Amino acid sequence: MENVLFVCVENAGRSQMAEAFFRKYAPAKYNVISAGTTPSSRLNPTVVEVMKEVGIDMTQQSPKTLSNDMIENSSKTINMGCMDKESCPALFVKDVLDWNISDPKEKSIDAVREIRDQILKEVLQLVQSLEE
Repeated sequence: MENVLFVCVENAGRSQMAEAFFRKYAPAKYNVISAGTTPSSRLNPTVVEVMKEVGIDMTQQSPKTLSNDMIENSSKTINMGCMDKESCPALFVKDVLDWNISDPKEKSIDAVREIRDQILKEVLQLVQSLEE
């Protein structure tokens, strides 16, 4: 099994959506996890709502702290983007892909839908590239 890791600062929105989409669309030979450098206490409720709109239930997911084990055991690490440069996971992880996706925190539901759709597109491209 190969591990794919999605990282951001709070692990409450972008990386959680990426984890959920990757779990749905990637081949079974991949494990997926998401984590943050300073995780929030809960998922962004708007993120949970917009994912439910596309048939993905994220109510069992919760923010997790990025660990050295996660980094070392991942064959592919994707940074979702950083607003907070001091806590940016890309500072701690080498060979990271950076998608530079906007943080859904405090955004309107329509803006979060756009972010969700952008993440879906990126995840599907990643899944395709892993299969080549």
